[in-house]
Amino acid sequence: MKNKIHFLFSTLLLTLLLIGQSACYSFKGISIDPTISTFYVTLFDNTTNDAPPTLGQDFTEVLRDKIRNESRLNLKDTDPDIDFTGSISSFRVSAEAPEPGQTTSFNRLTIAVSVEYINNRDEDNKWKRNFSYFANFPANQNLLEVQDQLISTINDQIVEDIFNFAFTDW
Repeated sequence: MKNKIHFLFSTLLLTLLLIGQSACYSFKGISIDPTISTFYVTLFDNTTNDAPPTLGQDFTEVLRDKIRNESRLNLKDTDPDIDFTGSISSFRVSAEAPEPGQTTSFNRLTIAVSVEYINNRDEDNKWKRNFSYFANFPANQNLLEVQDQLISTINDQIVEDIFNFAFTDW
């Protein structure tokens, strides 16, 4: 009986300690200068021939939403403190994992985005970078059947990478 009470007490204490620690620490690691309060994401151009025509607009909205929802920055289209511009530079489907008989087991959709980040309050704080990500789908499926889901997954990951590169110290 005494061991059972000791075990319950230890478990309760450990649980309270973990809850207390998680309330004090964030894994996001966002690091934005306190003088920065606004941002703008210019409509990303779609410079590819094969991508859906709305891909640039959809990507722009996902990036805007990410910054609005996960930082203290406010969207402002005139004289923003931080400006993101760019384009969808690649939308490519490739056959992967060859199998005997000239077939493949899956296809891969890869999207690449060129991004320019400009901190209008600090001339030295700017960069240009390419981000890309891919998602696989079965070779026996038509891209049009899975395209929206794949694009959503890829956009989310690329936006996460852009956000982390721009605003975290990781």
